[in-house]
Amino acid sequence: MQLTLADDRPAHLTRVHAALTALPHAGQARPGVTEDWETGPHQLTCRQAGHTFSLAVQALSKDEPDGAPSPGLAAACDEPLEASIPAGHKDASAALSADWTDTEAWSRPPRHGTTGCADPGSRPGAPQLQPPRTQRGDVLRLLLPGRTMTAEETGPPVPELARRMTLTSCHLDPARALVPVLTRMPAAGIPLGDVLADSGYAHRDAEARASCAPPARSWPGTCTRTTADRGEPTRARLSPTDACTARPRRNRC
Repeated sequence: MQLTLADDRPAHLTRVHAALTALPHAGQARPGVTEDWETGPHQLTCRQAGHTFSLAVQALSKDEPDGAPSPGLAAACDEPLEASIPAGHKDASAALSADWTDTEAWSRPPRHGTTGCADPGSRPGAPQLQPPRTQRGDVLRLLLPGRTMTAEETGPPVPELARRMTLTSCHLDPARALVPVLTRMPAAGIPLGDVLADSGYAHRDAEARASCAPPARSWPGTCTRTTADRGEPTRARLSPTDACTARPRRNRC
């Protein structure tokens, strides 16, 4: 699937099969795309690729889905991003900036008069692109939180590299989704300092922000809240257990 995405192709299983069978002979033999059977060499079929995908989904899924990734799936998402950080920049900064965005889901919204759809973890929203009005329509979206390296408060500039990323249901609060991502980093031996998050983490659910307290005790940093309101300070350092004191915008009330 990574080969398919790297070639700017949709990650359909048929395209995944085409990417695997297009590898050189040695590249096909090492992962088992080509095997020696009693009748001779056998190349992976599209149905076998789909079966392998189903096995991977079962291994990385939860018995009771709750909108958050399982530990195995979370590790599968963390390791490639951590491996993408050059060795010379892994210890450049322990500070992270956190934010979230919406991403389109591979599912149609519920039909009129119904509430069920193939992806119940998503929610309706407006498309990112603005096509002509006759082509506009709601799409289903999922929540994509990301953690990016940022400079320390008194440190030198660092490359803003994506260090962590996860995909959750829109029904989960971003602050609660942030906690397990951060706690896995010190457990993996990655130092963690200040965490810079915008005021949306507090305004959306103020009580959820207190959930940053347990992981905050495992690292010497603090949670830092920023706000985009022009009439308020651009930064306000808070303790992880403090409630948000910034006045929310009217359209957020």
